[in-house]
Amino acid sequence: MPTTRAKGLEELFSDTLKDVYYAEKQILRALPKMAKSASSGELSEVFEKHRQETEGHVERLEQIFEAMGKPARGKTCDAIVGILEEGKEIMEDYAGDSALDAGLAASAQAVEHYEIARYGTLRTWADELGMKDASKLLDQTLQEEIKTDQQLTKLATSAVNRKAA
Repeated sequence: MPTTRAKGLEELFSDTLKDVYYAEKQILRALPKMAKSASSGELSEVFEKHRQETEGHVERLEQIFEAMGKPARGKTCDAIVGILEEGKEIMEDYAGDSALDAGLAASAQAVEHYEIARYGTLRTWADELGMKDASKLLDQTLQEEIKTDQQLTKLATSAVNRKAA
């Protein structure tokens, strides 16, 4: 029976970093489409602002890869592919409908919740591995993801959900 070598937390950290790097690249491609689809100017602005922040998230991840001496390379993240596909379906199925913006906000929050989970985990692992600089970069991104989620919640509850109802 072949023996499997222990991979350890550092390799798990690296694999998860590749996963979230791929996710961020996909999100960068989706956000302009979401901004264009939104009928609410305010929702469109949240998407545009987050697109700019996402560019910074990608840059931070690249800094972490560089510090680890590894190429910044993503690996397919099935979770984000599925979440973004659901968002695409909402854009198609509800185009022109009063519920479109509510669906877009909900889709964006699904993305944010995924990212919050990933960045929180990565920050904790970076701490465990003694990667202080990586931990700081990951925490900076985590805080931006949390803030975007809060903005989406506020916008959904104060406007787009009412419009949809």
